[in-house]
Amino acid sequence: MKKLLTILFAVALGLNLSAQTDYVETWDPDADGDGLIGVSDLLALLGVFQEEDMDNDGIWDSQDDCVGAYDECEVCNGPGPQILGIDTIIVYYDSLYAEAIDEWWVYELYSDTLLTYLCENPGCMDPTADNYDPYAIEEDNSCFWSDGSPVCDFQNTFTYDGYTYDLVAIGDQCWFAENLQTEHYSNGDVIPGNLNDSQWSETSEGAQAIYENDEENLANMGRLYNYYAVDDLRGLCPIGWNVATDEDWSILEMELGMPEYELYNNGWRGTDQGVQLKSSPEDFPPYDGSNSSGFSAVPGRKRYTSGSFLTQPYAYFWMSGAANLEYCYMRRMYLTEEGVFRNTEEPNEGHSVRCVRD
Repeated sequence: MKKLLTILFAVALGLNLSAQTDYVETWDPDADGDGLIGVSDLLALLGVFQEEDMDNDGIWDSQDDCVGAYDECEVCNGPGPQILGIDTIIVYYDSLYAEAIDEWWVYELYSDTLLTYLCENPGCMDPTADNYDPYAIEEDNSCFWSDGSPVCDFQNTFTYDGYTYDLVAIGDQCWFAENLQTEHYSNGDVIPGNLNDSQWSETSEGAQAIYENDEENLANMGRLYNYYAVDDLRGLCPIGWNVATDEDWSILEMELGMPEYELYNNGWRGTDQGVQLKSSPEDFPPYDGSNSSGFSAVPGRKRYTSGSFLTQPYAYFWMSGAANLEYCYMRRMYLTEEGVFRNTEEPNEGHSVRCVRD
């Protein structure tokens, strides 16, 4: 019997038993599962001795994700942080009392910037922005201009038909950050309103409404327009602006991460673009998004072709440029849904409108 074990041991040493490494993880003395502890089980046991643990972390190297150590940047055997970034900006002030004029003068005495090495450094990369970071290597869309983005001609607001709208720059587009609420076309002509259900249902002219005909909803939701008003050559948006087209919306969605192949797809699009566009629970009026884009989409609801109003808190937006009035394109953002829905609806529907700079 001793001679047999010696022969088996010699054979085991001469075999490449790397295929037995699963045995190390499961550690079952009956490696071949035949209910007996035999020769094959012994060979599997001897195969353990071909494993190594070079970094002494208790994990066999063949099973170890990193033979060595992860650095601070989570890179196996990496060099650690290599990107120079700003740690702290220090500014020292001093003051001087001018007795003759009875005033204190406050002035900057000294300033310094402490740098550090980082694994990554996203930040604002536009030198014209107030928060420009010269060490940033990845744009994080955090750029801020106290007087407004250059995309919006350094304006934060725009006044149209007696109301001042907040503006938001997203990529290379400048948008109204509020739903349109004008009751006039851009040439000053009145857009008919206060239509009863029957009149709303039967009209083939431009019309507008306030949700539930309640003036208190105007400031928060804007007005609801039928598509005839959107399609009117007199224009809903101010000169130099337009009701956002299908392409405008697609550019917006792609700026927020939607794959380009969904450019003209109907149905739910992208991943979380709706979350980025919808107002957050902390905004007013609130919605269930993050509003990381600053677009501030609110649940403006809609008016059905029958004249009744939708009660669910959803956001609907018309898109201009429909090929014909049977297929009028719209965007929709549902409560609890993360994406943006693209589809067509009848022209007598009443939806919100957003203006974008030409």
